[in-house]
Amino acid sequence: MNLTLENPITKENHYKVCFVCLGNICRSPTAEGIFQHLIDERGLSEYFEIDSAGTSAYHVGQSANSKSQRTAQKYGVTLHSKARRFKTFDLDYFDLILAMDNENYANIQRMASDKHDHKIGRMRDFDPQPEDGQVPDPYYGGQDGFENVFQVVKRSCQHLLDELESHIQ
Repeated sequence: MNLTLENPITKENHYKVCFVCLGNICRSPTAEGIFQHLIDERGLSEYFEIDSAGTSAYHVGQSANSKSQRTAQKYGVTLHSKARRFKTFDLDYFDLILAMDNENYANIQRMASDKHDHKIGRMRDFDPQPEDGQVPDPYYGGQDGFENVFQVVKRSCQHLLDELESHIQ
């Protein structure tokens, strides 16, 4: 995905990123937590606003899955988010919307108009090892699936932040 930034990223002009999966309890809160952690480590929190959402309403109001939380905590990352459903207004509000897989990408695209196309992508568009381009859903798997998701998302978030950081003024 080629990022098209209309304006440079400044303290006054926060860059807003939303990570999206199905239920907003595994993959997208992991991405939100990792990205926020990386931003904080680099001292860039004044430049970004980060959120996550799900295309379904299955888990609205719930904290991240306990296996996601355990995996994140193992690496010093805290998952603070509460599940919420992705809404049409999010398309206008966020500068970048990253789906975790093709199904959620398609769900977001159905909600969007042509004016939103430049800001919708997939998380693994920023992964140097994109494989099939999807972050696998670990929900029904064991702990290894959550570990794999954490590593895929961390790698993708690092490259995303590297690219965004070059636009900060």
